[in-house]
Amino acid sequence: MFLSAKTFCSASPILCCKATTTTSAANNHSHAQEAAFIRRAAEIADKSAGFTSPHPNFGCVIASPSGTVAGEGYLYAQGTKPAEVQAVEAAGEFSRGATAYLNMEPGDCHGDHSAVSALVQGNAVRSLRSQGLQVDVLGEDLQSKIFEEARQSCLLVNAPLIYRATSRVPFSVLKYAMTLDGKIATSSGHAAWISSRESRIRVFELRGRSDAIIVGGNTVRRDDPRLTARHGGGHTPLRIVMSQTLDLPEEANLWNVSDVPTIVVTQRGARRSFQKLLASKGVEVVEFDILNAREVMEYFHGRGYLAVLWECGGTLAASAISDGVIHKVFAFVAPKIIGGKNAPSPVAELGMVEMSQALDLSDVRYEQVGPDMLISGFLQPIPDLLPVIPSECETLAIDPTISPYDSSIIFFYKTWDPFGAFSNFSPHPIKMPDSDGTYTTWPSVEHYYQAHKFVGVSDPAARDCMEMIKSAKSPEEAAKMGRLMQRQRPDLVRSDWEGVKVDVMYKALSCKFSSYPHLETMLRSTAGSVLVEASPHDLFWGGGREGEGLNYLGRLLMRLRSEFLGESYVSSESDSQSDCLAL
Repeated sequence: MFLSAKTFCSASPILCCKATTTTSAANNHSHAQEAAFIRRAAEIADKSAGFTSPHPNFGCVIASPSGTVAGEGYLYAQGTKPAEVQAVEAAGEFSRGATAYLNMEPGDCHGDHSAVSALVQGNAVRSLRSQGLQVDVLGEDLQSKIFEEARQSCLLVNAPLIYRATSRVPFSVLKYAMTLDGKIATSSGHAAWISSRESRIRVFELRGRSDAIIVGGNTVRRDDPRLTARHGGGHTPLRIVMSQTLDLPEEANLWNVSDVPTIVVTQRGARRSFQKLLASKGVEVVEFDILNAREVMEYFHGRGYLAVLWECGGTLAASAISDGVIHKVFAFVAPKIIGGKNAPSPVAELGMVEMSQALDLSDVRYEQVGPDMLISGFLQPIPDLLPVIPSECETLAIDPTISPYDSSIIFFYKTWDPFGAFSNFSPHPIKMPDSDGTYTTWPSVEHYYQAHKFVGVSDPAARDCMEMIKSAKSPEEAAKMGRLMQRQRPDLVRSDWEGVKVDVMYKALSCKFSSYPHLETMLRSTAGSVLVEASPHDLFWGGGREGEGLNYLGRLLMRLRSEFLGESYVSSESDSQSDCLAL
């Protein structure tokens, strides 16, 4: 019998697996069939969204040796019959010699073995293997484009759980409906109804997948919403109101808690008499020393919330985005134009002054819902792992000049930061040797780095891509070109790129700091401090929003600084000059 599985006793990355009692059984299924069954397991797992919180969405498909589905099951809610048990019961005798596909490893936390026991007595993958079963893990044992797509479906169905585990806040979705000219209400504040009935039904479904819905005081005063999930199934999320001053009406639909609770979060000491009034109605009030989106989300993370839907106005939406707690956006765009210079927009001021600062969505989807267009995408990519900034020991190994007891942190990100010249996007041209020994000038480290994704590839399109990147007007444009070509034409990327990209970046950084004495002096001046590239979105080169990034750029700079400060610098200076010419 096969198995796909995953455990959540720890913060280990989500994987998908399969197991079999015979190797011949695996040959009966093509990779396409196997991937399809795994995607089906993820699809049926999604049926429980909103009910299993804070546990994962879990599905199991039993496939007979002939390749037909013999049984299915999904974890409807926490404490209900496990998906594996349901699938095996549905398959009955057909489960003998069959294949079980799961979108994650069977849960076996705190000694609960019932799910795994439906297939074999033991605990998850290790026990299955100890019973003589072959277990294959997506992304490890099973690696191909079709399996990667299946793996992505497994990640997506449990995206809320992954985000919650890595960011330490609930998975947060910002939902809004706007007109074609980007308005969420008229200048007078009237907003009913911008979107169609079909879109409103979809919103009810989104609510039904959430643990809570958040609105601000303006929404309560203007719209007096109920925030129910009338058409979203049996699950009704809790309502949360964020109000710093508690300037709220004494009578409101949200104060009716007969069917679903309401929590009001506010600044400490705000309108004590009104707090008592809310308490008399059964509304819970929670005070914060400083009321902001991150503090509130960290609090509800502690209360076990998994997914939160933000249906707030532009001011609160901007605050939540700025605090880095919004992970995904659902925008319903109605084919209407209302105009109005003072008509509100879905997101208020974010402090951006250049288009290059705009926040890009990933995994963008477009769907027509009635007459409206639904555009959705992730503000933060789904993390596969739980990366961290280098530990104290790792940092000391990189740069022994850092004191483990009194080390400061220097953050750098954009070129206008005090240490912005450390960025690979800084406008410092470098001369680097080509394969034939001649030297080429690159406008920035980022230009050089992005172009070298395609070095050595015989296809003329790869060479054309390098020339386009080299001619890019800015490091941002070079980065967009390189990333776009990497996504669209992965066949043009050098086969060893993942293994050499850190070395490519380091050579370019070494050339840059060796070419500009004032940059080397600046780098030397940071001795004893930890350097962190503060990009909130780049979890490989940057430090992430809350230090969850790998910070490889900071690591490389500390390594380079150590070389400059160490005794080896004099002897290595000639080597660095052979790789780069000072400008």
